[in-house]
Amino acid sequence: MQINPVWTIGPYRPDMVSTGAQPDWYMGFAEGLIRAMPGWEINFMGHTLVLGVFIPLVIFGLVLAAIALYPFIEAWITGDKREHHILDRPRNAPTRTAFGVAWITMYLIALVGGGNDLWATHFHLSINAVTWFVRIGFFAGPVLAFIITKRICLGLQRRDREKVLHGRETGIIKRLPHGEFIEVHEPLSQEQLYTLTAHDQYKPAEIAPEVDENGVERKVGITQKLRAKLSHAYYGEGNQIPKPTVEEYKEITSGHGHH
Repeated sequence: MQINPVWTIGPYRPDMVSTGAQPDWYMGFAEGLIRAMPGWEINFMGHTLVLGVFIPLVIFGLVLAAIALYPFIEAWITGDKREHHILDRPRNAPTRTAFGVAWITMYLIALVGGGNDLWATHFHLSINAVTWFVRIGFFAGPVLAFIITKRICLGLQRRDREKVLHGRETGIIKRLPHGEFIEVHEPLSQEQLYTLTAHDQYKPAEIAPEVDENGVERKVGITQKLRAKLSHAYYGEGNQIPKPTVEEYKEITSGHGHH
């Protein structure tokens, strides 16, 4: 058995060596970060610091820490310390869902980077083009995914609101005596109404007045201001669609404006 026959394959060239090894799915993210990172090095206190490995290592740890801490951060923002046993519908938590899709996008892009050589050879692409796609997509992809996902969730919330108020579309078209065409809507069942309206909608946290009822100046901490800003970003105007009120539902179902 021949091992590494130099007379057959020629002298050793580092740029021609490839083991064909690819990372497993659970390490593809870290491998992709290392492959996409430029080969930067600096000298620090007489030692060579390889930034091409150090920076991906830090980013990998920060991402895992953010995923682990997120439930506690959201609980702090909402002030909800209850024990929950029923999952929220993704559309009813648009910011949380958008963050989740952004993370998945970041992971998949880094996973592509972890196999950039196979992507290049199998699809006849330039490995440099694949690497630059990963470098740019790692930052731009999650942002676009966050924005698009949040808009989709808000659109689905609007559709649910219309279903609650006007019922579901039946596909039956009627012509009124004065010539107008309308589509007949069928009221939803109580079970369907419950599914669409049972979720909680948090109100944005407000900062207490800087002066109390006695005219004494109240000290507002930085954490209170931060919590209020994050709360408005999560549940403020434009970040969730209000559920129909009982009055709105009764007005519609009593015949006013209902087809």
